[in-house]
Amino acid sequence: MSAFTEPSFAWEPITPRGVAAFARASFERLFIVQAIFAVMAAAAVVWFLHDGIFPTVDTAINALPATGEIRHGQLDWHGDSPTLLAEGNVLAFMVDLEHGGSIRSPADFQFEFGRDSLRTLTLFGEAEFPYPDGWIFPANLHAARPAWGAWSPEILGLAALGTFFGLLLVWTLLATLYFLPVWLICFFANRDLNFRQSWKLAAAALLPGALLLSLAIVLYDLAAFDLIQLCFAFGMHLIIGWIYLFVSPMFLNRVVPAEKGNPFLPPKN
Repeated sequence: MSAFTEPSFAWEPITPRGVAAFARASFERLFIVQAIFAVMAAAAVVWFLHDGIFPTVDTAINALPATGEIRHGQLDWHGDSPTLLAEGNVLAFMVDLEHGGSIRSPADFQFEFGRDSLRTLTLFGEAEFPYPDGWIFPANLHAARPAWGAWSPEILGLAALGTFFGLLLVWTLLATLYFLPVWLICFFANRDLNFRQSWKLAAAALLPGALLLSLAIVLYDLAAFDLIQLCFAFGMHLIIGWIYLFVSPMFLNRVVPAEKGNPFLPPKN
């Protein structure tokens, strides 16, 4: 046996010891904890959209002129150009029919509407996309305001459901991919773990990274993190999962070999 007591409290997948406890826990217990972490991640995404994205979109819509639309790949604009419609920490919207570049924003993601194309400017570079030919998009206050008012709650609901069920699906697929390496680690480290238990440990090992990324999203919305730090947190949440996959099995009991008798000694009565 190992020098420590094998963990049995399978409710806290924060430490490697806590993750190891899920190897012996039931699938129901694992699912409950996964659901709690998925709800926290969904709440972080909804908070980010509601607090960091939607107010900028609202301001941009309120700055639209009374008439205007995108029709046949062309923007019919009846306002000033160039002009800044709205600006936040994350998003900025502007109109520059000629893409002259006279208006720029410190926002991480900038969308510049030109006469026949949309230009995006981010930390990762610039890209330009022509407007879809044959589609009609409202570019006026009277049409965009009610459409956004009707769709914004739907977007939040879809984001929450998509994050929740998407994470459960991703965790299931990754645990299925990782359980065999976990079993091999336990085999060579002489830990007592079968395939089912290896899968549960692999699934639990993904939760600390998810919690880190959820926190990073909230900090990014609060401007405590910039975009580079958010990208770093995204990479770290993957690495943390791999670290837990290797470290957590070490908190399980070793396999005790069967005691062999000495064949030259007389049998015990």
